[in-house]
Amino acid sequence: MNEQASEKPKAVKRTGLGRGLSALLGDVNQETSISAPTPATGSSRSVQSIEIALIHPHPEQPRRHFDEGALQELAESIAQRGVIQPIIVRPHGNGYQIVAGERRWRASQRAQLHRIPAIVREFDEAETLEIALVENIQREELNPIEEAEAYRKLIGEFGHSQEALGRLVGKSRSHIANLMRLLDLPRTVQSAVMESRISMGHARALIGAPDCEALARRIEDKGLSVRDTEKLVRQVKKGDDARPSARSSGGATAGKDADIAALEHHLADILGLKVEIAHGDGKGGQGGLLSLRYSSLDQLDMLCQRLSGERI
Repeated sequence: MNEQASEKPKAVKRTGLGRGLSALLGDVNQETSISAPTPATGSSRSVQSIEIALIHPHPEQPRRHFDEGALQELAESIAQRGVIQPIIVRPHGNGYQIVAGERRWRASQRAQLHRIPAIVREFDEAETLEIALVENIQREELNPIEEAEAYRKLIGEFGHSQEALGRLVGKSRSHIANLMRLLDLPRTVQSAVMESRISMGHARALIGAPDCEALARRIEDKGLSVRDTEKLVRQVKKGDDARPSARSSGGATAGKDADIAALEHHLADILGLKVEIAHGDGKGGQGGLLSLRYSSLDQLDMLCQRLSGERI
């Protein structure tokens, strides 16, 4: 699904438990046309039509990788229907700086639009990064490395804790900690994750492994599953006589089937929550119980929206 399709206006305003962009930005009023910053725009919550030439991307925007094919599809959609959902900008110098919506801005340039709808608000650097992070996560558009780098910047430069970030984005503290550990991997392995040549599950298995760059190339070449990768890493660390053992985090317990444990970790990576699967508890030993553990109403709200397929 392209971004343009996700921008359709909703008939009923939602009052969810989480901290969506509507809560961060406030209500949007009627569109007004402008061409340059004015003192009044800092507190404005209206949608304004701004010259694209006056808008520039933020150098610290969390999202760095833009799929060319998807960007071209969005540009074609915008050329036909226009930009349905406004971008978010802040006054900056003699123009504006993008807070959220760089992909729409890029696609609008390709579609040869001269103006774009935007919400103009005053945000400091920390708020700008927070909103850009939340918007991209809610749209599920950040790869794990981009998300981890945004967390690291918010923690290192703006003093956020992992718990506070978890509340902000509706994910568990352990999910954020596990993502940030990916930044310990060599850049070549991080690039493989960013380009979807290996998954976050593969990358997590490679953390602390000797010569993980060579192992990452082997994963790509042979198309290894996450479970096969974990087994390979154990063999490299302990030798070919190493015995498989249950993983010690993310819900796996001693004696649990390795496939079930791997599935728990895979779902936990996707949802950002602790996942537990008790297989064989149902009638005839074929059913079971899937448990998703959340620690706040924000996380519950995010989970409900993901399960229902509703965009925030």
